[in-house]
Amino acid sequence: MIAKANERPEVTRLNTTFNASSRQLKANVDRSKTEALGLSVPDVYAALQTLFGSLYVSQYNKYGRVWQVILQAEPDFREKPEDIQNIYVRQKEGKMVPLSSVVTTEYVTGPDLLPRFNGFMAAKITGDANTGFSSGQSISTMEEVANEVSPDGFTYSWAGQAYEEKKASGSSAIIFVFALIMVFLILAAQYEQWSLPVAVLTAVPFGIFGALVAVWLRGMENDVYFQIGLITLIGLSAKNAILIVEFAELKYNEGASAFDAAVDAARLRLRPILMTSLSFILGSMPLVLASGAGAAARHSIGTGIIGGMIAATSLALFFVPLFYFLVISMKERVSGAGGKEERVKVERNV
Repeated sequence: MIAKANERPEVTRLNTTFNASSRQLKANVDRSKTEALGLSVPDVYAALQTLFGSLYVSQYNKYGRVWQVILQAEPDFREKPEDIQNIYVRQKEGKMVPLSSVVTTEYVTGPDLLPRFNGFMAAKITGDANTGFSSGQSISTMEEVANEVSPDGFTYSWAGQAYEEKKASGSSAIIFVFALIMVFLILAAQYEQWSLPVAVLTAVPFGIFGALVAVWLRGMENDVYFQIGLITLIGLSAKNAILIVEFAELKYNEGASAFDAAVDAARLRLRPILMTSLSFILGSMPLVLASGAGAAARHSIGTGIIGGMIAATSLALFFVPLFYFLVISMKERVSGAGGKEERVKVERNV
C-alpha cells in the first residue's frame, strides 16, 4: 500500500511502524509427549511465562509506597534458548521433568508488535499531504489506494487528525450557509424589507472568488484556516455593499429613479470603500508575510482575506449598483409602484 501510494503526487513521507521481519524465538510444545510424560500443558506454559517472561503476584505497602511483586528468573538463567533445559516441571506422580524434553525452539521472523485498532490487529501508516495539495485530497488518495490494493478481509480506518477531518467533512459548508443566512436576517431586520439584503449579499461571491484565486496562485491548500477567512469575507464583502446600497436606498426614497440612485451611490461612496478596503488590506499584509511557528496558518488566512477584499472591492463597485438596480426594478414591477411621481404620491397618501 505504501509503495503504491508513493507513486501518487498528493501524499508524501509515508511511513509505518509495522515490521514483520523481526527475529523471534518460537517455542513449540509437544502436547502428545507432554501428556505421555504426565505433565500438564498449562503448567508447561506457566513455567515458560513465569521464568522467561514475568508474572505479577501481588503488591505490598512499604515506606509509604506501593511495591509490586514480580516473579521472574535471574537474567543469567534466561538469556539463551539452552536455558530451557534448566527448568523443571513437576508431573502427576511428583517427579521433576525438564522442559527441554517437551519444548523445542527455533528462530523465525515476524512482527515485533501486534497493535490493535477497534479490536482488530492493525498496521499504522502515517504521512503528510504534499505541497500544493490539501489534506482532504491526500485522504481521498489513500482511500483510493487502499480500496485498490487491499485483499479480501482487510479494511482501513482513520485516527487522529484525519479521523476528525473525515468526521467534520461537510460541516464547513453548513457553517458557511448559516453565516449567509444570519447576515441576511440581520440585514432584513435592519432595513425592514427583504429586497435590500439580497442586493447586499450579491457582493459575497466576488470576495469568495478572489480568495480562491489568490490561494490557487500561491499554491496553497483549502484548509480550515482558509475557510475561517471565507467566513470573515462574508462580513467584509457585505460591508462594502452596504455602503453602496444604503446610500442608494436613501437617494431612491428621496425620489430618484433606481438607476440614478445606484449610479450616484457608486460614485459618491467610491472613496470610503477604497479607503476602508485599502486600510484592511494593508493591515492584513503581516499575515501574508509571516514567518516562524504557525506561519502557514497565517499565510492561509491572510492570502484568502486579501485576495477576497481586492476582488470584492474592484468588482463589487461595478456589480453591486447593477444588482441593486435589478432588485429594485423587480420590486417595482411586483408592487406596481414603478415611477417617481407614483412613488411620491404613495408616500404622501401614507
